[in-house]
Amino acid sequence: MLVAQVREIVAQKLETLDGVVALKEEHGRVAPHLFTAEDDLNKLVLEPRYPLALIVHEIVKRRPDARIGVVARGCQERTIVELANWKQLSLEQVEIIGFPCSQEQAQECRCSEPYPTEIVAGERAQGVVDEVVAEFKATKTREERLAFWQRQLGKCIKCYGCRSICPLCFCEKCAMEQETWVTRGRLPLPFPTFHVIKAIHTAGAGKCVGCHACEDACPADIPLSILYSLLRQDLKETFGYEAGAQHSGNPPVLLLKEQMAK
Repeated sequence: MLVAQVREIVAQKLETLDGVVALKEEHGRVAPHLFTAEDDLNKLVLEPRYPLALIVHEIVKRRPDARIGVVARGCQERTIVELANWKQLSLEQVEIIGFPCSQEQAQECRCSEPYPTEIVAGERAQGVVDEVVAEFKATKTREERLAFWQRQLGKCIKCYGCRSICPLCFCEKCAMEQETWVTRGRLPLPFPTFHVIKAIHTAGAGKCVGCHACEDACPADIPLSILYSLLRQDLKETFGYEAGAQHSGNPPVLLLKEQMAK
C-alpha cells in the first residue's frame, strides 16, 4: 500500500529532520500538518491533492534554520524548485519525499510529468499530452480566443481563490488588490485586467508549474489551466525558461529587474 510505504519513509526521515510537511487526517477531515517524531504517522494521508509548498514556504520564512521534509508529488517538487529559483527558499533546507500521481490523476491534470525526480514508493504513471491546449491553439482564431476568454472570465466572482491557493503567489503586496488596477465592489470585473495581472505575475513571470490548484479552487469552473499553459509555452519558446526546473541563472523577470537597476 502506497501510503504505508510513505509513512515508513517519513518515520526514518524524522530521525534527522526537524519535521515533515504532509497531509493529516483527523476527525474525518484532512489538512496540512508538520509531522514531528512525536506524531502518529498512521494519520498521514496522501489525498486529496494540496499545494503543500504553501506550508513549506511559510515555515522556512519563519524558521530559516529549519531542515524539513515534504511529502510531494511531481508538481509540488517543481513548485519547491521554482521557489528556490526565485530566492524564496534554499533547496538545502527542504528534502523531497516523492511519490507519483496515479494514471487517472495524470489524465485529469493533463500532466506530462506526474511524478517527482525521485520517488520513495509507488510506480511512475505515464505522462499525458495536453490535447485540450493543443486543440485550443489549433482550432481557435484570435477572435474566437478573445470571445472564449470574455465568456469564461466573465463568470469570475473575484473570490481570490486562485490567488490564495497558488503556492507561487508570494508578493508582499498583491496587485490584484490595488485600486489602481482592480475596481472594488464591481462585478463582473472589467475584462481582462484582473486575470491578466494574475496570469502575468505567475505564468507570464515564469512561476507557474501547472499544478492546477487555481483551477481546482475556482468555484466558477474557469479553465485557467489553458491560459497558464499557453503562457508557459510562450515563455519556454521565447526565453528557454521552464518553471520548476533548476536553472543556473535567474528567471527572465529577475534578470530584467537586475538590468533595469544598473
